[in-house]
Amino acid sequence: MSAFDTVIIGAGLNGMTAAATLAKAGRKVLVLERRPLVGGLAVSEEFHPGYRSNGVLHDTTGVRRGVVDALALEKHGLKLSPRLPSMYLPEGGGMVLDHEPSVAANELGRVSKGDAEQYRLYREFLNSIRPVVSKVMNGAPPNVFWPGSADKWSLFTTGLSLRRLGKDTMLEAMRVAPMCVADWLNEWFETDALKAALAMPAVTSSFTGPWSPGTAANLLLFECAAEGSVVGGPRALLSALMLAASEFGVTFRTEAEVESIVIEQGRVTGVRVTDGEEIPITTVGASCDPRKTLLDLVPSRDIPYELENKLRHFRGYGTAAKINLALDCPLEFEGRGQEQFSLVRVADDLDGVEKSFDPVKYDELPERPSLDIFVPTVESPELAPDGHSVVSILAHFVPYRLKGGWTHDARQELADTVVARLGEFAPGLTSRIKGREVLAPPDLEERYGLVEGHLYHGDHTLDQLVLRPTPECARYATPVQGLFLCGGGSHPGGGLTLAPGALAAKAMLGS
Repeated sequence: MSAFDTVIIGAGLNGMTAAATLAKAGRKVLVLERRPLVGGLAVSEEFHPGYRSNGVLHDTTGVRRGVVDALALEKHGLKLSPRLPSMYLPEGGGMVLDHEPSVAANELGRVSKGDAEQYRLYREFLNSIRPVVSKVMNGAPPNVFWPGSADKWSLFTTGLSLRRLGKDTMLEAMRVAPMCVADWLNEWFETDALKAALAMPAVTSSFTGPWSPGTAANLLLFECAAEGSVVGGPRALLSALMLAASEFGVTFRTEAEVESIVIEQGRVTGVRVTDGEEIPITTVGASCDPRKTLLDLVPSRDIPYELENKLRHFRGYGTAAKINLALDCPLEFEGRGQEQFSLVRVADDLDGVEKSFDPVKYDELPERPSLDIFVPTVESPELAPDGHSVVSILAHFVPYRLKGGWTHDARQELADTVVARLGEFAPGLTSRIKGREVLAPPDLEERYGLVEGHLYHGDHTLDQLVLRPTPECARYATPVQGLFLCGGGSHPGGGLTLAPGALAAKAMLGS
């Protein structure tokens, strides 16, 4: 007989959140992790002697404060910054874009006084719809098959909140959601660099460009979820979550890869790890990609054909690569003296972002990739030797299946292209690089178990968001009794948010 009543597959942030939430409620939880380290995409690893990354994903602005409070993460050292980080845009001579319009006005005013005012109005609009968007994204989706009174009430209150926005704001929100993000931002601004930088979160790690329909909804969801950031980034978030889970009694086993989920008569009876051990269990939460869970770990006889077909057509083709740079100096930008910036976005304009998306359709590398850059050593200098820095880069629109294959030369070509792109705004960069790490989408798949290298366990598109990954599994439970999904492939999606794990745990407790 097992000493546990619940097994969580995968010790990424969502798996750990689900485990901690369940353990706090009295469940005896075992977390099985195939890697020797816990933390998934938030784990810090040495990539060059003396230099450590701060995780693959670096944006913590979507971390749900409700989950932080529920698990008392601040008690374990987590510190939340009430302000969002400023973003440096090398284009246009170099601008620093602050989340607060009054602070951003001086920088924007150098390029366009009209955009400085428009930015204020843009933020006001986002703030006005934030309560409604947060309500939808911080709760479980309604039961579309067997709606009960609670689901009807949730739909009613959401609709009421939408009406309370006022007619004009409500209609504008409904108009914007299906739009492409390029069209919407063109309505607001004239500065190319500003529009391109704001658009990038809408297309991150998805097979979409700024002219793809529905990407405006992605931007709304991203902006409305951002409340602040975690001081110290993913590494600090992981540390606090690990301490909380341990305090609640969660047991972790690393280098324990789950080979299959054992099912008898339609319900879970155990999990089998690769060394042959079978752990008897009746409840399993899988934080890995739902395609991995239901197509690989569950015997095909136990999955309805209709669900299997939907999952095989669930879009999740990775389009981002990770490049870590070890520099023997701070990262400095032309025209900004010795100013240090944690967050940098590099993109020419909306058409330039679209052009960098085009080659991935043909399994080719972009000539001028759009870059999301984070410099963790600005806030955490201990990640590198004194006076040195770590530069963490997400290069967008890099194909999982590269024409000609992901050879060593292909990886170096990608890294050279990314360094040259950044070097356009950081003179002398190449000579200051002491080491670099290149993780193409297949490398992300191999190291972190990401199906097709997709950082979010599936594209964020209108048809793959609320009823995610499929209508049958949208509320975390699956057709297999006792099996739940608790990763980024579930509502409200991927990224460093903790939300899918927390919401799935509530579903598991209520089952």
